[in-house]
Amino acid sequence: MKSSNLKINKKGDLVYITFPRLESCGAVRHTFSTRLGGVSKGQYATMNTSFSGGDDFAAVEENYRRLCGAVGIDISHLVLSRQTHTNNVRIVTSADCGTGYTKQGFNDVDGLITAESGVALVTQYADCTPLLFCDPEKHVCATSHAGWRGTVSQIGAVTVDKMVNEFGCRREDIIAAIGPCICENCYEVDTPVYDAFKQSGIKLDGVFKAGRDQDHFMLNLVNANKNILLSAGIKAENIDTSDICTCCNANELHSHRATGGKRGNLAAIIELI
Repeated sequence: MKSSNLKINKKGDLVYITFPRLESCGAVRHTFSTRLGGVSKGQYATMNTSFSGGDDFAAVEENYRRLCGAVGIDISHLVLSRQTHTNNVRIVTSADCGTGYTKQGFNDVDGLITAESGVALVTQYADCTPLLFCDPEKHVCATSHAGWRGTVSQIGAVTVDKMVNEFGCRREDIIAAIGPCICENCYEVDTPVYDAFKQSGIKLDGVFKAGRDQDHFMLNLVNANKNILLSAGIKAENIDTSDICTCCNANELHSHRATGGKRGNLAAIIELI
């Protein structure tokens, strides 16, 4: 696993990814996990971040302790939701810390926003697209989960709009990151998915190329989400863009497609300092 755009960090056996623009803004702690450096066994090995996927709870808790500890996040600050490929984005506060971990999680929420320090927002992945956001001027951060359905429904733009409308963020101040996901060479979709994108209003430059026949297409989720963020008013120079494929690097990153669903989850975590 190599990257020219993102930072791959190692701490003992733990390997995790950070985003240069988010790091340099100085307003957040953040991390994106890999499969490496945890204690989970079997198909979840070794760094799994899902409490609900059948893994041992204590193992997942230890995984979070290691991952969060590497970047200075207290695991009692975690806020997780039950993601269902919607474009629902929820504002959370310190009162929500522990949700999805030590208390019942939110249902049908694929994006989280906070304006409070010490609230660690968590979204989870195994090929879908991680989106992270920070406005260091208004002290707001967010993370959203964008599979193809979330991308078609433009959850990235929904998240940006909510930051602007609820907290007065200026679009030109928002820093965004597009994390590791399945690449266009690994992600073939059918005509209904292609048609959904054509009808969505998303700019399709660099989003599709030909698949194995006229009814299949190769989908570039990174470019699709970048186009959405640019259309939402995020500056190109404020976006970190992943060049890491989860499926190509299935030994180091959890991939649903590479494993036929026998896998754990990766986590994007972001917290205001």
